[in-house]
Amino acid sequence: MDVSLFQQIPQFVVSGLTHGSIYALIALGFCMVQNATGIVNFAQGDFVMLGALMAGTLLKKLGVPMAAALAGAVLFGALCGLALERGPLRHARHRHVLVLVMITVGVSISVRGASMLVWGKNVHALPPLGRETPIMVGSAAIVPQVLWIIGLSLLILGLLYAFYRHTLLGKAMRAAADNPYGAVLMGISVPKVTALAFGMAGSMGALAGTLIAPLTSMSYSGGLMLGLKGFSAAILGGYGSAMGAVFGGYVLGLLESFGAGFLSSAYKDAFAFIILLAVLFVRPAGLFGSERVRRL
Repeated sequence: MDVSLFQQIPQFVVSGLTHGSIYALIALGFCMVQNATGIVNFAQGDFVMLGALMAGTLLKKLGVPMAAALAGAVLFGALCGLALERGPLRHARHRHVLVLVMITVGVSISVRGASMLVWGKNVHALPPLGRETPIMVGSAAIVPQVLWIIGLSLLILGLLYAFYRHTLLGKAMRAAADNPYGAVLMGISVPKVTALAFGMAGSMGALAGTLIAPLTSMSYSGGLMLGLKGFSAAILGGYGSAMGAVFGGYVLGLLESFGAGFLSSAYKDAFAFIILLAVLFVRPAGLFGSERVRRL
């Protein structure tokens, strides 16, 4: 192995954990919707884009302080997720699941078109949280934004774990996901729980967008690729498994980073789909998923 390449391994790990944190947040949004409704929400990536662009608007156009702008963008993402569930999906809830999936595809295309009209085709950047001067840890140069991404992502993932395990509302969401008919008999309002799942998925996507935009910028179509990578991470971990989504996100981020470093960065975006195809061929249920497979 080339010595200079070997010395860059810590940098590959940092880069992989950074992007893996973003993929994990997006993949969790996919899992929340899957567990609540049994469908794939292909508009999840657009929540990422909307969060980043809305944060930029609040910060630069309206002069809102950074923390309030980020909180407002996350709230906007939650409202978008809620609107998707309360709007077209709620009205078509008795249709076949494939129809519901196609509705999310249509919403995704519509959102991207509307976003292009509102924000234009230019790429928008967000200022980083903190300084831009990198911190040297061994041979790895770490910008403070990377620490914010990894730290905030781990904090949110930990809070979500505590929410699902130790709160009545979290347990109600798990019960509704496991057996909606049984949950109704227990007095749980499945429609409200489903709406909450969409709101949380939207906020997860928007948070991911606000965190990654200072490093990669964002355009009206930028959420598409991130959404597909988050979907690949969810499939890798086992679709519907929250633990699998987090694990899949970090594994995908690390594989991408090492693949780009040892092979070529030109193929970086292809790794996610190669992994997705490999998992579908070898283990369709994913690493943490149930062996039960339902054909649509």
